[in-house]
Amino acid sequence: MDSYRNIKMQKRAKLVLSTALITVLALFFLFPLVWMVVSSLKPEAQIYNDITSWKAFVPSLKVSEWGKVYGSLFQRFNIFRFILNSLIYASCVTAGSVFINSLAGYGFSRFNFKGRKLIFGLLLATLVIPGEAILIQQFQIVKSFGILNTPLAVILPGLASPFYIYMFKNFFDSISKNVMESAQIEGAGMFRIYWQIMLPMAKPAIATVGTLAFIGSWNDYLWPLMVLTDSDKFPLQVAITNIQNTQPVYMNQVMALLTISTVPLVVIYIIFQKYLIQGMGSAGTGEK
Repeated sequence: MDSYRNIKMQKRAKLVLSTALITVLALFFLFPLVWMVVSSLKPEAQIYNDITSWKAFVPSLKVSEWGKVYGSLFQRFNIFRFILNSLIYASCVTAGSVFINSLAGYGFSRFNFKGRKLIFGLLLATLVIPGEAILIQQFQIVKSFGILNTPLAVILPGLASPFYIYMFKNFFDSISKNVMESAQIEGAGMFRIYWQIMLPMAKPAIATVGTLAFIGSWNDYLWPLMVLTDSDKFPLQVAITNIQNTQPVYMNQVMALLTISTVPLVVIYIIFQKYLIQGMGSAGTGEK
């Protein structure tokens, strides 16, 4: 009986300790985020007055002041335009990534063609190449197509990804071939099987690729900066840098702008968290 109690107490102690460590770690990562949001809800002078005390993590006690920073920010800059640009780019990249990469993954999974393993191996090998190493080549290709300073220059290079193709192939491999054979017996073609049967069954993979593609496009800064020259076409991340360099610079407005750029990512993650975890877990195992 005593040994049972000791084991139970040890388990409880481990649970308390692990919970405490996770809580401390979570707070450590949340501190910058909390400070950013709070700083966007107080006057400029108050940010610097409170920066060395615990009040730095407390918003202005006057609720009426919370919206003033955002109001002045939207009056100074065309924030709605930049948000709309980012939404258009991210939405197009997300939809295109799901369609193109799932179609490629379906091809590698269900079609037996000569050199399939070699091509797929070479495709995965490109994952070790840093994206920055091929930016110049991508820029030259976009320039040769004559689409510089257009939304297509931002969207097209982000549509295909070896990692996303790998994720879809892994997921399609886990689906029984009997499903496809039954559909073929009923007279369904290969594309119809993909569109009406295989793709609806790949919801975790779709959610994972869609979420990662949206976040990657929304956070992209260097590529849009390279291919866009018209400031009206800038996404929010590029506009943030320009706004930070526009005098006078107000810290609370910068924090408000960063908060605005963070909110969509948090919302997307919360909505698709379940599928994202499930999809990432199945990516390496090939299981649903």
